[in-house]
Amino acid sequence: MSLLVLAKGFTLTLSMIMPIGTQNSMLINQGISRNHHKMTAALFVLYDTILISLGVLGGSILLSHNATLFNILTWGGIIFLTVYGLMSMKSAFSQNSSSADTVLKKKSAKIVFLTTLAVTFLNPHAYIDTVMVIGSVGGQYSDEVKVYFLIGCILGSLTWFSCLALGAAKLSKQLSRPKVKKTIDIIIALVMWLVAWSLFNSWMAS
Repeated sequence: MSLLVLAKGFTLTLSMIMPIGTQNSMLINQGISRNHHKMTAALFVLYDTILISLGVLGGSILLSHNATLFNILTWGGIIFLTVYGLMSMKSAFSQNSSSADTVLKKKSAKIVFLTTLAVTFLNPHAYIDTVMVIGSVGGQYSDEVKVYFLIGCILGSLTWFSCLALGAAKLSKQLSRPKVKKTIDIIIALVMWLVAWSLFNSWMAS
C-alpha cells in the first residue's frame, strides 16, 4: 500500500510539472548556458516540496476559498508571464545569427536565485498544480501514509528537474546554436503569453 501511494505521488507530480512552464523554461535556459543550472534545479525541488507540503497540510482549502489572495496571484502571474515572454522574444531576435555559436550571458547566483523565486511564486499555476491539485490528493491520506505520498512527490520533482538541467547542459552545444536557441526562445515566449492569456480568461470567468 505504502509503495503504491509513493508511486502515485511520483507519477502525479511528474504529470503536473513535465508540461513546459516558467520553471522548465528557465531551467532549460540555465542548462543551455551552464549557468547555475544545478542550483536552479535544486531550488525548484525545494519550492515544490514546500508548496506540496503546504497543500497536503490543508493549504489547498485556504487558497481555494480566498478570492482576494487568488486575484493577487492571478494578476501578479499575468504581469510577470507577459514580461517574461517579452524578454524571451527580445532574446530571440537580439542574437547574432551570423555567429557559429551563440554567446550566452552569465547571470550571477543572486540574480538566478531571485528569478527562481519569481517564476515559482508569481505563477498561479504553481499553486494550482502543487498546493491545490497535488495537495488535495495527498490530503486524503492518513498522516502516516501522507509521508510516503510526499516522498513520492519529492522524488518525482527531483527526477524531472535533475534530468532537465543535466540534459540541457549536456546538449548545450547543440541547443545554443543561433537558430535552435532562437526557436527555443520564441516557443518559450509564446507559451508564457498563452499561460498569461489563460489566467486572464479564468479571471474573467470567475
